[in-house]
Amino acid sequence: MSTATFRTAVVRTPGGPGSIEIIDVPLAGPGAGEVRVEIAAAAVNPVDLAVADGFFHARGLINQPAHTGLGWDFAGTVATAGPGADLAPGTRVAGFVGGFDRDFGSYAEQLIVPAADLAVVPDGLDLAAASTVPLNGLAAVQILDLLGGPAPGGDRLLVTGAAGAVGGYLLSLAPDRGWQVTGLARAQDEEFVRGLGAGFTTHAGPGWDAVADTAALQERGLALVRDGGAFAGVQPGSAPAAERGTTTAAVVTHPDGARLGGLLARTAAGEMPARVHAVLRLDQAADAHRAMAKGGVRGRYVLRP
Repeated sequence: MSTATFRTAVVRTPGGPGSIEIIDVPLAGPGAGEVRVEIAAAAVNPVDLAVADGFFHARGLINQPAHTGLGWDFAGTVATAGPGADLAPGTRVAGFVGGFDRDFGSYAEQLIVPAADLAVVPDGLDLAAASTVPLNGLAAVQILDLLGGPAPGGDRLLVTGAAGAVGGYLLSLAPDRGWQVTGLARAQDEEFVRGLGAGFTTHAGPGWDAVADTAALQERGLALVRDGGAFAGVQPGSAPAAERGTTTAAVVTHPDGARLGGLLARTAAGEMPARVHAVLRLDQAADAHRAMAKGGVRGRYVLRP
């Protein structure tokens, strides 16, 4: 009797897009509190390119002797639920796989994940669009957590890389925390940034109360923060050293089903952008990585098994 399998994308020896392989792995059932999701869409993110390139292997964050699974965000349908999981089969859900050191990811036909990490996708939201929300939306929320609330009279927040995925969510979400937001981006992105209600600049000088550095400017971004201000970056384990009384941190995004539900609801209502650049097949993952590496794309490549 043959064992049921499903396809998933991995890298054995990382070396860029050409090292991505599609392999067959045994199909397993969900454990307590888990569900098995049939994946309909998986977003391609910059972090995936870094995994395939070996960036996190070199930093000691990944040590998988057989292979490393690719992909973080996903959306799909619950196939089976384990004991204690409160999501019924057939429920449309979205979420992301956290952590670096793992042998599975969302570039796959199936995925077993904790039900608590998932959120139900609203009826009006397409699954491809929903798959682009979890990692970047929760990264924005958790960057704002790191920055804390603005001090009285000190509410000027600069978002670098404001037209990118995380940056766009920050422009939408930061005013809810009391920030007066300005986006730093290229001139051709002004309409997008202002369309989210933020100020816009192509060149920022120092003196900002806080900087959310989604462009990974690092020390150059910290230099834009006033004395005693706050900096939050997006490179895990690589926050620049604090200086001049500033506070610095780097987000390590973790799953949060409850907050993801709110982000998906706002996306479905048109309050936040969900940008899908193109939908490709799972076996075109390497092509998606190569295209994304060229830059200039506003929106996500999404893989469909």
